[in-house]
Amino acid sequence: MIHPDPSYTYIIAEAGVNHNGSRDLAFELIDAAADAGADAVKFQTFSAKRLASKSAPKAAYQMITTDAQESQYEMLSRLELPLEWHAPLQEYARTRKIEFISTAFDVDSLNFLTSLNIPFFKVPSGEITNGPLLWQFAKAGKPLVVSTGMATLSEVEQGLAVISHALSNPKEPNDMTEVWKNWSDAKSRARLDRHVSLLHCTSQYPTPFQAANLRAMDTLRDAFGLEVGYSDHTQGILMPVVAVARGARVIEKHFTLDRSLPGPDHQASLEPSELTQMVSDIRSIQICLGTGYKSPQLNEWDTRQAARQHVAAVCDMPAGHVFTRDDLTTARLGQGLSPTELWRLVGRPATRSYVAGEAILE
Repeated sequence: MIHPDPSYTYIIAEAGVNHNGSRDLAFELIDAAADAGADAVKFQTFSAKRLASKSAPKAAYQMITTDAQESQYEMLSRLELPLEWHAPLQEYARTRKIEFISTAFDVDSLNFLTSLNIPFFKVPSGEITNGPLLWQFAKAGKPLVVSTGMATLSEVEQGLAVISHALSNPKEPNDMTEVWKNWSDAKSRARLDRHVSLLHCTSQYPTPFQAANLRAMDTLRDAFGLEVGYSDHTQGILMPVVAVARGARVIEKHFTLDRSLPGPDHQASLEPSELTQMVSDIRSIQICLGTGYKSPQLNEWDTRQAARQHVAAVCDMPAGHVFTRDDLTTARLGQGLSPTELWRLVGRPATRSYVAGEAILE
């Protein structure tokens, strides 16, 4: 859990690689995220040489949004966030009162980010099956936000089993049998509680609405009993807001200063004004969700008194008159007996006289 209040939705503004290799643009992205009211601004830390071979193909969406003749390695090389930028960016984020975080894609990058003492680690969707790296993520000791894009439920469970092993053992496992044996221990599984959050995600850029599948958040929550959230790649702000209404406690959303900029992720990102609106709508949703306890709100009591009906006399009646059903009705009187008391009065004598329209007080 990355926020102490379990009812709070933590918003990660995903700058990712939208800095386009420009230091100035990276600082501007921090400003935009802070101005929007996000809790954290997130970049990506990787070495292109470690992350992709020179012959690795691009994803289909990357072929559309970047030079189709360029390799994935060449694209990533242009989009690295230099290590020497991290500390100044982190310090600047601190002055803007927003958390600086970054996602590592290799062990060296993870170790570097650990040295910066960032508050939690975000595990990208592509690494949920990367057991050795996932084990190192967990061993770093920070809370984890694990994205589950492209994963089956069994792959999510395997990833959680690896994390549980790292939290329970000083050395890497010899094999997966050792990991699964550890997973059989309820105490080991319990170490995930309040330490790991799972983000439902569809890794398509942009994601069509019909592929958002927000009910998968319920599946993850029911299966593992962990805090869940949503990493969104749809266009616009509707899906993140709906996800919060469905219980998301972490929202991650890509943003950019300008969707027309070159690069793989800009077109599926929000612009600053949209990010601001998303944050505002999510905060409104938080307020609207309330406690879940069903009772009159404090500001309802006056309306309750004015709007509810009470038992009333239909006609003038002397004391001792035996009430018939035709003698009694209900009306808004501001006081008196509940309408359900009307039935018990039928056949009973009045203890006092009444005039038509008066509240029956028996």
